[in-house]
Amino acid sequence: MIALKPYIQIARPDHWIKNVFTVPGVVLALYADPDLAVIGIIPQLALALMATCLAASSNYVINEILDAPSDRHHPVKRTRPVASGAILLRVGYVEWLLLGLVSIGVATLVGAAFVWSIVGLLVMGLLYNVPPFRLKDVAYVDVLSESVNNPIRLVLGWYATGTGDMIMASALLAYWMLGAFLMAVKRYAEYRHIDSPEVAVQYRKSFAYYNSGRLLVSIIYYATAFGLFAGFFLARYRLELILSVPLMAGFMAYYLHLGFRDNSPVQYPEGLYRYTGFVAYSALCLVTVLGLMFVEIPAVHVLFAPSAP
Repeated sequence: MIALKPYIQIARPDHWIKNVFTVPGVVLALYADPDLAVIGIIPQLALALMATCLAASSNYVINEILDAPSDRHHPVKRTRPVASGAILLRVGYVEWLLLGLVSIGVATLVGAAFVWSIVGLLVMGLLYNVPPFRLKDVAYVDVLSESVNNPIRLVLGWYATGTGDMIMASALLAYWMLGAFLMAVKRYAEYRHIDSPEVAVQYRKSFAYYNSGRLLVSIIYYATAFGLFAGFFLARYRLELILSVPLMAGFMAYYLHLGFRDNSPVQYPEGLYRYTGFVAYSALCLVTVLGLMFVEIPAVHVLFAPSAP
């Protein structure tokens, strides 16, 4: 008799919270085309969310299977189901394939563009985890390739609405760099927690090149790039968002502050809901950004109007 619990665990349903990153894509689409905002869109959005969660779980399963040898060198991840020998590998591979295929099947109920976005998410899971590509083993490429799931989720939210328009490039790039910032802080926290370069390399090959200084420099780079691309977006599409800049800077500072903690919680972002202060501040940022997307503030356009030299 096969115990189901380990197979549910490797699908990581507790990580589905990360799919909240699809919400800004929905908001952007509704902002670009208000006619999409009808009550009938709700079932379609629910199907899109289901497909996204199943695709993410497919990627998590293959990640757990292929990471098991290195996870055994991690002080916490060595207890994961695959690393601890709690699952049959052949069953795990079947689970990975089924989750991916079902996610594509559900996506077909949403639309063709959404299907291709789901396929993109699954392909990135393969490139990130599976040899000979295994992008997660290459310094900097590991962060950039994993965080590319951020703009993919933005696109998933965008096409979940049924729009046929192209999403704004500046929004995609800003979202990518925000994801890279969050992921680099996670890498920094992991590196500090392991506190042994030799053990760190056994757990993650990219740690052969990384050190605390290089990770901090990359964090600054991604934060700066996010600011630039977000600035391009708000200047062209929604100048009111300039009022959210202090809050967003505070969000990034808060996250980095958590990354500096001993045994930092950002190593496991899905558990950050336990930090009520951070959750409350994040909610404030989200509500503010959403509000500024749809509330006109003429004074902002007067104050920040471009002027000829």
